[in-house]
Amino acid sequence: MTHFDTIVIGAGVSGLTAARFLTQAGQRVVVLEARDRVGGRTWTERSDGLISDRGASWIHGVDNNPLTDVVRGFGMRTVEFTVGSYQPDSRPIAYYSPNGERLSDSDVTEFADDVRAFDRQLVATVAASTLGDSYEDVVDSALAALDWNADRAARVREFLLHRSEEQYGVHAGLLDAHGLDDDTVEGDEVVFPDGFDQLAANLATGLDVRLEHVVTGIEWSSGGAAVTSSRGILTAARVVVTVPIGVLKSGDLSFEPALPNWFTTAVAGFEMNNFEKVFLRFPTKFWDDNVYAIRQQGPAGEWWHSWYDLTDLHGIPALLTFAAGPSAIDARHWTDDRIAESVLDALRGLYGERVETPTHVLVTRWQDDPYSRGSYAYMKPGSTPEDHDLLATPIDGVLHFAGEATWTDDPATVTAALRSGHRAAENILGQELPFEGLANPL
Repeated sequence: MTHFDTIVIGAGVSGLTAARFLTQAGQRVVVLEARDRVGGRTWTERSDGLISDRGASWIHGVDNNPLTDVVRGFGMRTVEFTVGSYQPDSRPIAYYSPNGERLSDSDVTEFADDVRAFDRQLVATVAASTLGDSYEDVVDSALAALDWNADRAARVREFLLHRSEEQYGVHAGLLDAHGLDDDTVEGDEVVFPDGFDQLAANLATGLDVRLEHVVTGIEWSSGGAAVTSSRGILTAARVVVTVPIGVLKSGDLSFEPALPNWFTTAVAGFEMNNFEKVFLRFPTKFWDDNVYAIRQQGPAGEWWHSWYDLTDLHGIPALLTFAAGPSAIDARHWTDDRIAESVLDALRGLYGERVETPTHVLVTRWQDDPYSRGSYAYMKPGSTPEDHDLLATPIDGVLHFAGEATWTDDPATVTAALRSGHRAAENILGQELPFEGLANPL
């Protein structure tokens, strides 16, 4: 039986990053991936010469971000698109009032200033919250402290609830009060005209990656581990586990002996979200010019409230919206056509008969993916930000965990996945590893 220094489970960004650093250090490493491709939740759809990122799309803030340096090291092209963190303005956004009228520039500025004033109050409210409070609880408490009139408060409240859905794919009542503590962006946001999956492809180059190896069990002790997959058993001195929270909670991956109680308690504080992308391409562009996004306020925007203009990125008229939180749950078993018609009906409320039949519709299905069981993880009420760190704590020097949910500062991002893989490699090697060398050929 072949014995390795390290077995990495999962060929997403976190697993490939750890494997690449360890291989560069001279270790014998193998990466086992259940899917028939690398990338995990970075997955790019290529059809008819067009590119759509089914999974991760953005670098949320390029400043002081090691992911930016790695992407540049691999020579990947980026395009600025600073609207991916549900900012109230940042770049031009077409807002529509509850009665369907477009807000003037001055009205948008006034609304965005309200959101910023609220956010300042929210910081203090979250800091004063008690264990078990939800994000909805602290939103309502912050609004009460501001004592605004009903309409003003309602517009800001719905914005914050939509922010919870778009940022974490969950209703604010199910998200911990601290669930958006990391919701800051330093510098521009960028997307990838050639597809974000190029990152995983570059990271995987030169590594021993074995696809369609579904790992079902890990037997471990202080002396090492045996990993059982659909293709057999491999042994190693240590294992880096990068499967998503949804897989850890599913029971599809067993550990013998069982993982420590402090670890499983931390895992229980997280849940995978309900978050899907809906891409629509059209014959012509019938919506607002010179805006990054379109937003509908009021009851008409309960489900479909934000559309992102991908025309410049795709080269043809295209919009992206999200089924997030309640809408993703309710529409989970709808056909793509039914989802598209629901989105189009919302657009008709803004543009009437100008709305065209799309030439192409793409709906993601991360909730039904057995190897992710959702798009990314969120904190349930009662969990704490420190639980992210607990998930990353090595167990007996043999089991190491990485992935977006194990990074505290900016979880649910590719940056978090990258940095968590880097940390796992540093923990294994017992030394600092500069990001600058990650893109170097193996």
